[in-house]
This record gives sequence, structure tokens and C-alpha cells, in this order.
Amino acid sequence: MPATLEVHPTAFVDPKAQLEPGVRVGPFCWVGPDVRLDAGVTLDSHVRVEGRTRLRRNVRVHAGAVIGGPPQDLKFQPGTVSGLDVGEDTVLRECSTANVGTDPDSMTRLGRDCLVMAYAHVAHNVRIGDHVILANGVQLAGYVEIEDHAIVGGLTPVHQFVRIGCHSMIGGGFRVPQDVAPYVRAGGYPLRPMGLNLVGLRRRGVSEEAITALKQAYRILFRDGLTVPEAVERIRGTLPPLPEVLHLAEFALSSERGLAR
Repeated sequence: MPATLEVHPTAFVDPKAQLEPGVRVGPFCWVGPDVRLDAGVTLDSHVRVEGRTRLRRNVRVHAGAVIGGPPQDLKFQPGTVSGLDVGEDTVLRECSTANVGTDPDSMTRLGRDCLVMAYAHVAHNVRIGDHVILANGVQLAGYVEIEDHAIVGGLTPVHQFVRIGCHSMIGGGFRVPQDVAPYVRAGGYPLRPMGLNLVGLRRRGVSEEAITALKQAYRILFRDGLTVPEAVERIRGTLPPLPEVLHLAEFALSSERGLAR
């Protein structure tokens, strides 16, 4: 049978909103006029979706979440048209929040197959890759960037403009004021790298050749007492040009807030 649109009688859906077949809107939800819900989206109950927001296929939003609200940014001007895009198969748990962008035509983006746990906050202009996990109570400030497969532990505040590299893991409750390099585990006060995320790398099929090279790159970047440009030059000059190694070097060299080292 073809998929049907299900809207609970207690829910409000603006007539201008775009809902595809297969969308389920639960009790006491509110859907604004500029919202687009793709096939398979589920809003459990008491969910508010507003702004120029698109939830792609099979996104699930749990009770009490507020998605697409205006930024918590004093620079934001009422009437500004900006957006939020949430990738397919992503799950937003209870009372999580995600805001639209601050600037005209800007976007906040969450990738596909992400898990945003309860009470986590995704601020304006954040960019999140695919397969990212934000644990309970993570607080992302504006313009944060998180690459694929990163995990941020519970109750972690992340400073605006910080970048978090792919396959990294940040322990719960640790403040993140600087960039976190790809592939590492980070924690402590102040935040610092605590080795490679070896379990995560192997689970995701990274080759042993790449892991061996990353171990060498890690020592050069974080243990040999070199400046970042010196370390990157040595990494590029002495290690095999594997994609993982090159990405780590480029990430380090392009950091504007400085690496947590």
C-alpha cells in the first residue's frame, strides 16, 4: 500500500508546510509554514518545528524538541530568512534544540544518520557531518563544525567557531575552547589529546597501515615539541601520503582557534 500522511487531530500543521506521504505528526506537535518534512519523518509528540527547516527522509524527532527556532544571537534580526537542514535517518531525542542560521540565507546543517541525544543544543550556523553522536546535554555554540563519525560526550560545552575532526571522541563534561584534531581522544582540564581513537578507527574499517602512520603523525604533532607548521612539514616529508595522514596535517595547519595540544 502507498504511504499515507498521518497527522494527529491535536497537532497543528500550517497549510503552507510541505509534508510528503509517509510523514507522521504526533499529538500536540506544531509545524510552521516554511517547514518541509520528507517521506518517513516522524514527530513523536509535543514537537515544534519552525523556520525554514527541512527534515529529510526518516528523521525522527522525540517529544519536546524544538527544531528550527531563531538563533540565540543578538545579531539576529527578526524577519531574516535563514534555514536548518537535517539529514536523513538522523534522530533528535527529547528536548533537543537546533536553530536556524543568523545571517540572511545562511544554514545550520546536520548530516545523515546522526544521533542528537536529550537536551543537546545545536546553535546557529553549526555544520555537522554524517554519523555524528552528540550525547546528552552537549552544548554547541554558533559556527561550530564537526566532521564525520565524531562523538562528543555528555554535558560538553563547545566554544563558537571550534572545529572537531572526524573519528575523534571527546570525553563527557570537558570544555572545548580549541579545535580537536581528527582521529584523537580528548579530555581533561585544559582539554588535551589522550591518544588515538583506535577502537573507533578499527570499527570503521581504517586500515592498519593508516593506523600505524597516524600513530607516527600523532607523536610528531603532539609529543615532539614542534610548532604546528614544523610538525606538519615533518609529517608530510616523512610519512606515506595516505588520505588519513594528509587530512590530519591539513586540519592542523588550517586551524584558526589553535589545536588542543
